[in-house]
Amino acid sequence: MKKKLVALLTASAMALSLIGCGNASSTSGNSTSAPASSGGDLIKVGIINNDPNESGYRTANDKDMKAMFTEANGYEASFAYSLKNDEQITAAQKFIQDGVDYLLLSAADTAGWDSVLKDAQDAGVRVILFDRTIDASEDLYEASIVSDMAKEGETAVNWLKEQGLSEYKVIHIQGVMGSAAQQGRTGALDAQVAADSNWSLVTQQTAEWNAEKAQQIVQSVIDSGEAFNVIYAENDDMAKGAVAALDKANISHGVGKDVIVMGFDCNKWALQELLAQNWNYDGQCNPFQASYIDEIIKTLESGGTLSEKTIIMDEKGFDATKITQDDVDNYGI
Repeated sequence: MKKKLVALLTASAMALSLIGCGNASSTSGNSTSAPASSGGDLIKVGIINNDPNESGYRTANDKDMKAMFTEANGYEASFAYSLKNDEQITAAQKFIQDGVDYLLLSAADTAGWDSVLKDAQDAGVRVILFDRTIDASEDLYEASIVSDMAKEGETAVNWLKEQGLSEYKVIHIQGVMGSAAQQGRTGALDAQVAADSNWSLVTQQTAEWNAEKAQQIVQSVIDSGEAFNVIYAENDDMAKGAVAALDKANISHGVGKDVIVMGFDCNKWALQELLAQNWNYDGQCNPFQASYIDEIIKTLESGGTLSEKTIIMDEKGFDATKITQDDVDNYGI
């Protein structure tokens, strides 16, 4: 894992950002001074994100960005949303043509960004990645503020191994294929299944972060009569959909029940399901990246340089047998 960009962040920004997912107001645009720009003009940023309705995580992430990148904080911000890489690339091209100073990017897919980022570089547009990595030369962007998706998957799979089941028959519900979150959370599970004959995938399908599609996947397995004892869903909404199918079929789930339920993102309602022991595990994915980006822009605008490219967000996993109401309050999004 690359080192955090500690040298670039002020002590106050770091303290706010490391509190966790449950404190959106602490990281949402309470900048004490507007970033400097030549002539005192607003800094133009084009922000490309995934659909805010994709999940509770994405809603919180979008809200954090909108709270930070305001005229009061020295910015003129434009937003574009899509779950499709080609549509995001088209939006990026338009922002470059519009003459933004910074392109802030949460890529739908890790591949395919080299050409448009070279165009941005040629046009003098600085690129900052947030939330997700891409497969491109580090020379094409200024910095990357991301979760360690591979570590998220490893933490979840290690927790599952510790449950000591005699066999693991897993329904694996994936997110949007090719996204950094899907690749990281899938990779750890695939590696474990390949390494241990007691682990098997009953099915492995994408529900594209959608609860209804996840419910359909689990319902199909139930209808087939094939046995399973683990739901490994790559976000909370898909776990919720999976549980809806279990409830419809009167299949018990949660602590000490027939099916282990696992999700990611730590929505507050999902952590409440852990607290009630209806679910078993939830992996944190911290959506509050705007204050990090603001500090980076301030550094660049003041003529400073960045000593490191990558900031890794602090994250953890929650076990239903150990979670507390304080955890729900402090980390739920």
